[in-house]
Amino acid sequence: MKITLKMLQRDELSDFWDLAFSNPNAEWTKWNGPYFHDKLPKKADFISSDKNNYLNNPFRKVIWVDDQMVGMVFAYYEDTPLNKWLDIGISIYQHTKWRQGIGKLALTQWITELFNEVQLPHIGLTTWSGNYRMLALSESLGLKKEAEVRKVRYWQGKYWDSVKYGVLKSEWIQLINS
Repeated sequence: MKITLKMLQRDELSDFWDLAFSNPNAEWTKWNGPYFHDKLPKKADFISSDKNNYLNNPFRKVIWVDDQMVGMVFAYYEDTPLNKWLDIGISIYQHTKWRQGIGKLALTQWITELFNEVQLPHIGLTTWSGNYRMLALSESLGLKKEAEVRKVRYWQGKYWDSVKYGVLKSEWIQLINS
């Protein structure tokens, strides 16, 4: 299995939209911050927008597995405009591709790439206590649980915790070289 992370190109917009956003009830939408009730973009808007922040964005890269689009890794600053606190995330849009190790390989590559590109000592990842796959993935990568804010995510009639993981650059270098 060959994992490649690439910026989304204009000629890939339609295929990416079909993969990621064509089904508003896709399984991934139930795990990726569902308490925010984010609306998926309409295809015409996504493809035609000159301000599409998915396009040629070094902080959003498509995950390709053996020349097939399956998901996206992303990064964003928690403290804009200071840009000293970077968080990352991942979405594998096809649930048939879950539990195959794609997420671990893609995030390992992504964290390594980001530490090589940005001059920061720390990269974080935030999820919620109901996303048990992301909790397990974070821990399997060697990220440390740095915070758990209890009962702040409300979803399906229940409060969930916000869980923050992170890794220092020095720790990451040790992890990937061991």
